[in-house]
Amino acid sequence: MLNEIVNAIGLKLSENFEGIDVHREELEQGFKEPCFFIDLLNPNEKQIIGNRYLRSYLFDIVYFPKSKKAQDIFETLDKLYTVLEYIKLDDGTLVRGTDRNSREEDKVLHFFVMYEMFIYKLDGEKTKMGKLGVNTGLKEE
Repeated sequence: MLNEIVNAIGLKLSENFEGIDVHREELEQGFKEPCFFIDLLNPNEKQIIGNRYLRSYLFDIVYFPKSKKAQDIFETLDKLYTVLEYIKLDDGTLVRGTDRNSREEDKVLHFFVMYEMFIYKLDGEKTKMGKLGVNTGLKEE
């Protein structure tokens, strides 16, 4: 599930920011700017009722601009609010990004977005069906 979310984020960024690389793994030294880096922060899970859980994934989408001008960061920030509001998973499910906020540190933009979804966990031990007998003969009178 988590890989599916990361892939959906990467796809949205690639579709809306043409020519800008999107890194999902560790950022290598000497990377080419401009680029995005998708970083997962503090995932958590909370039991709601029975086998139903709420999973929350907080992401830090880091943008390294080519120019260190504030205008480039501002334009990218405005676009990120719209682009990452909804992502589409492989099965077509739309997931809404919440708690979207940002900050700038050392001319690098950090855009935070949380995706939450309900998960239903099956019991570890499943009840097995008993044997069933079938009588296929004719009834005698």
